[in-house]
Amino acid sequence: MDTLLTAEIAANAPRYRRKSSTFIDGIHDVSDDQGNMAPAQLYSTMSGRLFHSGRIAIVMVGLPARGKTHICVSMARYLQWLGVKTRIFHLGDYRRATVGDGGHVPQDYFYPNASPASVMLRQKILKKCREDIYAWLNHENGQVAIYDAVNPTASGRRSLAKEFAKHDVQTLFLESYVDDEEILKENARNVKISSPDFHGMDPDEAASRYLKRIQEKIPVFETMEEHELNYVKMINAGQAFFYNNVSFNYLSHRIVFYLTNLHIKSRTTFFVRAGTAGEEDSYKADAPLSEEGQAYAVKMTETLLRHREQERKVLAERSGRDEPLRPLTVWTSTRLRTIQTGDPLKEKGYKVRQRSQMSQINPGVCEKLSERAIRSLYPEEVERHELDPYHHRYPRAESYHDLAVRLEPIILELEREQNDLLIIAHESVLRVLYSYLMHCSTMDIPKLKFPRDEIIEIIPAAYQNEAKRIHIPGLDPKMIPGSPEDIRIPVPGPPSGQLSPIPGMSSPAELPEMVVTRPPEKVVNKAKEMVADKVADED
Repeated sequence: MDTLLTAEIAANAPRYRRKSSTFIDGIHDVSDDQGNMAPAQLYSTMSGRLFHSGRIAIVMVGLPARGKTHICVSMARYLQWLGVKTRIFHLGDYRRATVGDGGHVPQDYFYPNASPASVMLRQKILKKCREDIYAWLNHENGQVAIYDAVNPTASGRRSLAKEFAKHDVQTLFLESYVDDEEILKENARNVKISSPDFHGMDPDEAASRYLKRIQEKIPVFETMEEHELNYVKMINAGQAFFYNNVSFNYLSHRIVFYLTNLHIKSRTTFFVRAGTAGEEDSYKADAPLSEEGQAYAVKMTETLLRHREQERKVLAERSGRDEPLRPLTVWTSTRLRTIQTGDPLKEKGYKVRQRSQMSQINPGVCEKLSERAIRSLYPEEVERHELDPYHHRYPRAESYHDLAVRLEPIILELEREQNDLLIIAHESVLRVLYSYLMHCSTMDIPKLKFPRDEIIEIIPAAYQNEAKRIHIPGLDPKMIPGSPEDIRIPVPGPPSGQLSPIPGMSSPAELPEMVVTRPPEKVVNKAKEMVADKVADED
């Protein structure tokens, strides 16, 4: 036993097959307690399989640097949000686990005319990966397995479809086809060079070697034209789509519909609370902003615009190109205080759209009641709520699950939006939308905090989104934590004040107040660095 390498054990144990952060980033591996780890889980069934659909293997196709892994992670995030049990199987993970931490693949491993030893190594890695897929689908009630690899030849894809069919698994191929040189260069420089395959190498040299490796594969790569297979071809990161035979079940259509809304264009999303209302406010009433709320809207606008300009300058220094700011779109709910919070931006010419789905959570009978009153009047409801604050409804109220279902159309529009986006909404709405983008668990959603003196910036990344807090200076401390429209429904556990459910991460609300603007603080999470070993997705 002592002679076995850890990597060899990992490569031969289905549950512990990878030595990476995929166990903790929530998207790649979900714990046995699916209910606590998966995000919203909008839908559920007794069997655990949704939409009367069987088991599906989504098989990625495409040369390296085509954004396949980015698409995999985005799809998994959306499907898990719906409640579909989904797992990604990165073939590159199996390659690294098989050769070991200090090992290297043979020089000709990635090339068409590989030696017999390299071919045998390839087959061993492929066999182990596919065995894990079947084990997960057959014995862990998995529904969608995403197989992330190059899959370059038509004959190989036909063989793979037949193999999956023998295991009663439907196959949907997804090719990311890119012939735009700018996209290729950007992917090679900004993503692939962080792979351990090029660790410590000059970025330009790493990009050159990586593109050369791609050139070696191009003579044998065949774009998808197999008329008998089910496939989607995404062209140039979402500029165009081509479909073939995608007609086998409802879930496959949901997947295709999601892909038509997906793009890989760089943009950021900002979350901010609405200002405080001016008079006695309630869920039914719709009070305008107070004077303090109007002053807050102006300060928030100034802080946001100043931050965007600073970010543009930093980017220009890094790239050596002075590019204009991306357009900014503003979304508000139809509540008067959210609309008026966006008025300073509207006056500056920014496009502001009202979204009826983004109204705050309905508090039902608990509106305007203190926590003590709720506990006194509805002790049984409080007990149920503390057991499951995400799914529980107080009388005539909405649960967070109800709110997440209501926000599902907004989720798709979030993916489709190509401009930078500012969302001005009630804290309950921000909790749900933030949880989708950051892949938080259902147990954490009701606890997330969005103090008014912060703008939350979410920056999309290929493997796990990142977030920053941007401090809004000069606000009255009394209006920062709460406001008249907040719903005083108790959430179990001590108030941590933390924005993201990551251990040891404190909120700036706990820090001493400063007169000057605090620099943007990165709060979430180290997954991008920790999953850097997955970026080389070649087989």
